[in-house]
Amino acid sequence: MAEKDRPLIVVKRIKKVAGGHHGGAWKVAYADFMTAMMAFFLLMWLLGSVDKNKLKGISEYFSTPLLVAMMGGSSVGQSAIILEGGGKDPNAKQPGGGDEQLDPKQALERAEASQMQSMKGTLEKLVESNEKLRPFKHQLLIDVTTEGLRVQIVDEKNRPMFQLARAEMEPYTREILRELAPALNGMPNRISLSGHTDATPYASGDKSYSNWELSAERANAARRVLVAGGLDEGRLMRVIGLASAVLLDPDNDHNPINRRISIIVLNKRAEDAARNEGSMQTTTLKVD
Repeated sequence: MAEKDRPLIVVKRIKKVAGGHHGGAWKVAYADFMTAMMAFFLLMWLLGSVDKNKLKGISEYFSTPLLVAMMGGSSVGQSAIILEGGGKDPNAKQPGGGDEQLDPKQALERAEASQMQSMKGTLEKLVESNEKLRPFKHQLLIDVTTEGLRVQIVDEKNRPMFQLARAEMEPYTREILRELAPALNGMPNRISLSGHTDATPYASGDKSYSNWELSAERANAARRVLVAGGLDEGRLMRVIGLASAVLLDPDNDHNPINRRISIIVLNKRAEDAARNEGSMQTTTLKVD
């Protein structure tokens, strides 16, 4: 009986899981959440500090990144924004370093100017390497102006390009133009051709024929030789005579270098201006 009346002892073993309500897993999730929120509000603050033009540029980049890159726009990693109190942006383009931010139009103009400099170098090498042009290198002035790449063939005191007071070329002038024609034809831009004289009045004294007519006839004589040498005539934008209105040496209007033929490979801005000279477009000015 004693064994039957003995109470039954039941042992309960409770397994406690480490962490649970008082563990650290939620802290990791909360930290991730706070990091994401901080990044979100930082992004909102940055967008709020950017003007509309920069926002438009960012939008255009993500819409057509390849086009923006080809037009010279900045990439996402090349922010031009300097935040107050944050010091200098290490990725920002610094003024004067040649990499300042440009809009697409400015970028195209800069690329075109670079192309003009490259073409200038090509022509200079041609003059140095060509046996027919090398003797006249001091009479061939090559530079880049606001209109484009300019090649000027100037008179020397004892080596004029044309016969005195006439539009007939000397043989070496024809040779120079024939050698230049293929190089000019290989350039994509349109061409302006002008004739110039010095300030000496036309010798014959005939008032119906002056340096204006003489410079225009010399310009057209140069045009004919260039075309005969291989220049596509459709590339010519204008052929004009300027007499002594635009002197190369304004301090000495009788200097032989004022007598010249000027060939300008026009940049886009100058080409548009020349095209609009004779157009029927009008501009209305509003007067308040």
